[in-house]
Amino acid sequence: MAEQALQRPPAEILHADELAALAAADTDPRPPGWTLSLRAARAFVLGDDRLGATRKIVAPNAAVERMLVTLATGRGLMLVGEPGTAKSLLSELLATAVSGLSTLTIQGGASITEDQITYSWNYALLINEGPSPRALVPAPLHTGMTQGKVVRFEEITRAPVEVQDSLLGMLSDRVMAIPELDGDQGMLYARDGFNLIATANTRDRGVNEMSAALKRRFDFETVFPILDFAAELELVASASTRLLERSGIPVTVPEPVLELLVTTFRDLRRGGAAKADADGLSAVMSTAEAVNVAHAVGVRAWYLDQREGTPADLVDSIVGTVVKDDADDRAKLRRYFEQTVAGRSGEHWRAYHEARERLP
Repeated sequence: MAEQALQRPPAEILHADELAALAAADTDPRPPGWTLSLRAARAFVLGDDRLGATRKIVAPNAAVERMLVTLATGRGLMLVGEPGTAKSLLSELLATAVSGLSTLTIQGGASITEDQITYSWNYALLINEGPSPRALVPAPLHTGMTQGKVVRFEEITRAPVEVQDSLLGMLSDRVMAIPELDGDQGMLYARDGFNLIATANTRDRGVNEMSAALKRRFDFETVFPILDFAAELELVASASTRLLERSGIPVTVPEPVLELLVTTFRDLRRGGAAKADADGLSAVMSTAEAVNVAHAVGVRAWYLDQREGTPADLVDSIVGTVVKDDADDRAKLRRYFEQTVAGRSGEHWRAYHEARERLP
């Protein structure tokens, strides 16, 4: 499968050469069923120049090490945090490092059912032959247990409670009962390497609260927004550059425009405003959204006028990508430009302020 033909290749395809090199040089002991040792897995996620591994996410080393140890002990891993703090990317990278595969994914939602996460049936075969392994259609959990792979459950708190609780036996006893099948075929025992990484964002807390029994099967790790300005700027620059390349755009967003973007997001982020007079927006002012805005700036500038992005493009893109249809957020953003942007010095800040007329 050609990487360039995919809109969003999974980590195991995007970093295939790096994974192969890490595995070839990996002489450390590996937990049963793992494709890499813990040190090599840590290098894959956090980067290691000595091993030729690039940094793929900004996260504390100690936190990533705790996550890997949790997965090695066989306990489920729960990543919680604000929307857009790269929980899904982190779970993808961890699953790839452990299993070499990240696509056994369940997307939580109100309409998800138990058979979508465990198994269902080919009804034509079921009617003709009755229940049999040939008629069974495996879902991600069945496949993960059979192959000894990590399964990802995104937005688990958006799934109904009865679907969540169907995980209890698989997480505690490592077994899935298939009552339709007879004998030994009616019990599926997980192979070494199987585990579950779940994510939940704090804004969904209370939608479908996890039971205490299910919480006990997980180790919880909170994923925080990036605190360091330089690290966030570097991440937005590198991630937006990759997206622009995939969009066929030969130029990147100029660094002064990216600085405006990251500073604006940090100013308007709830609980992390750099200026006391900056009201936080109710919209998700996350690093992931900042990357989306930077991508929109580059697409807008190149495909409309074949040029690099400007502060005016940034104003348009912030409105379209982040503010959306919230009247309060639009008012707060206007106040931010009048109270905060107007007081900043520099040519790019002046151009940014002058573009405020483009705000709706």
